[in-house]
Amino acid sequence: MSGEGRVVCVTGGAGFIASWLIKLLLLRGYTVKATVRDPKDPKKTEHLRALDGAKERLHLFKANLLEEGSFDGIVDGCDGVFHTASPVILSTNAPEADLLEPAVKGTLNVLKSCSKAPSIKRVVVTSSMAAVMFNEKPLSPDVVVDETWFSDRAFCEQHKNWYAVSKTLAEDVAWKFAKENGIDLVTIHPGWVIGPFLQPTLNLTVEMILNNVNGVQTFPNQNLRLVDVRDVGNAHIEAFERPSASGRYCLVARVTHVSEVLKIVHEHYPTLQLPERCADNKPFVSKYEVSKERAKTLGINYIPVEVTVKGTIESLKDKGYLNI
Repeated sequence: MSGEGRVVCVTGGAGFIASWLIKLLLLRGYTVKATVRDPKDPKKTEHLRALDGAKERLHLFKANLLEEGSFDGIVDGCDGVFHTASPVILSTNAPEADLLEPAVKGTLNVLKSCSKAPSIKRVVVTSSMAAVMFNEKPLSPDVVVDETWFSDRAFCEQHKNWYAVSKTLAEDVAWKFAKENGIDLVTIHPGWVIGPFLQPTLNLTVEMILNNVNGVQTFPNQNLRLVDVRDVGNAHIEAFERPSASGRYCLVARVTHVSEVLKIVHEHYPTLQLPERCADNKPFVSKYEVSKERAKTLGINYIPVEVTVKGTIESLKDKGYLNI
């Protein structure tokens, strides 16, 4: 479907996923209203203004997630809204202020604005696998995680996984508000998003790859639920455009141990000093699967993890974060 003549809003426009989403929307002919914290900050906006079609069809707006009504005038007249804005922080001493309030109150404020705009056909919210899989269920090779799974708030709080708490609560309020106010809502649940990045600054997921290829001695004993940022961007657009799209969509190309990621890096970049030892002496944590069935209904055929990892390293090199 062509986006020509259609207007959509993307919140958190300067982010990793949002930047790619805006690029792909512009390529499809959409007019995009993107919200950023400071439209005058070149670090946040220069890469967006440089996109093909941006001069003619990208409009940047200042908006505050915590301010009710902040999005009213921006979403008015839009055909759809992509709500990607939410903090991604894995460690904090102030979870309420840093994560929970912006995620939960921010989602509610955006949806409240959407409920006042009769032009909006559908809202797509960027959630996370963090809202899907953190509960008491064991993960083993015969387990397939799918959209019927939900993270357990008490379990996440007990393990101080505040990011998962923020995404779980934000999704809960989104579905409740959408149901009560007749909003056609779809939620997208990406895993660990990597790939080439458009913004000049590092985001948390790409930084984790950098930290493991930049001369450290050991690698963590953990699995990554990897997915390419370009697949995530396309999935958002398909979830908006396809009339049949509904509910939740998990997006994980492959569950991959950190050691496997390092093997891929070594094959393509043998001169990099990569860690050879695991941080603990335990057996590698057990693998599991994440279902691809619902993602297939959006037409998503995942970019191979090898291509994604290589694209991440190339981007780190091109932007001066890695000397190869």
